[in-house]
Amino acid sequence: MLLNTLTDSSTHLRASLVEANRALLAASGLSTSTQDGDAPADEIEPAADLPNWDVTTDVDDPDELTVGDSVRFGKTISDADVTQFAAVSGDTNPLHLDEAAASDTMFGTRIAHGILVSGLISAALARLPGRVVYLSQDLEFHSPVYLGAQVTADCTVVEPISDDRYRLSTTVTDEDGTVIDGEAVVLVQPGTERDDER
Repeated sequence: MLLNTLTDSSTHLRASLVEANRALLAASGLSTSTQDGDAPADEIEPAADLPNWDVTTDVDDPDELTVGDSVRFGKTISDADVTQFAAVSGDTNPLHLDEAAASDTMFGTRIAHGILVSGLISAALARLPGRVVYLSQDLEFHSPVYLGAQVTADCTVVEPISDDRYRLSTTVTDEDGTVIDGEAVVLVQPGTERDDER
């Protein structure tokens, strides 16, 4: 009985938060609809992939990561991605949002937030088997990413640090080459049955 009440309360709270976020976006003049087939965050299931995401996993043994195991996550960076990231993060730099202001910069047009693009590394790491905890990330930004670009994060195990910690090389590329590279350290714990079904 108490569990049902708590579950109902949690469901109601979650729905209220989703509606509050939608109202905030609408009040900011941002659309809560999606483009390019992206689903709203409240419709994305954990461990699910959307059709417009490109996900590849090269892990031989889901119970033990080894050097050379890799995961990739790719998607097109849309205008909606950039404007929603600005609303969520508070980074409203005109370089990302205002075409007229961005046209006077060295880039000549709007570009995606570097941290938004580097977020694809986190998306790739989420496809490792088990429960992944991001411990650290070093990044070097090499090139801008323009709206409409297809970008892919590639994460490869380069060293086991301990039984459950791994160092990975992390690279994000677009059609012209490397836009971000770096190194991550993650903690990987055994997953649940649901994780194993991915």
